[in-house]
Amino acid sequence: MTKWFLEEDFSENARQLRDAFVTDKLTLSVPSLLFYETLNALWHSGLFSQGELVLAARALSKYGFDMRQPKGKIYEQSAALSSKYEISVYDASYIALALHLKAILYTADQELVKKFPKNARHIDTYKP
Repeated sequence: MTKWFLEEDFSENARQLRDAFVTDKLTLSVPSLLFYETLNALWHSGLFSQGELVLAARALSKYGFDMRQPKGKIYEQSAALSSKYEISVYDASYIALALHLKAILYTADQELVKKFPKNARHIDTYKP
């Protein structure tokens, strides 16, 4: 989601995905940690003031994502995937959610795309 707010490689692809979501062409299901991860990345970019971070937080909270809390099988699978594939629990939570929903995870993380080719696609492959 940081690519919605920052101008980076593949930001345009990410914004196309966002636009499809806000026009009800697709559903975005996310682990609840997405909000914290996004704000943390924006803060670490050094490009956002405190006020701008607050505005970004408000914007994210208004999107109406299908937000999933860390519990049950998804939570347990996050732990197992993290250990098995040597990825962060944070990254594993996105993969576990995609597996649970039988959905595709769009990401800019090449490591996830390589380790989970059936469930993860690079954001540059997203076409509206």
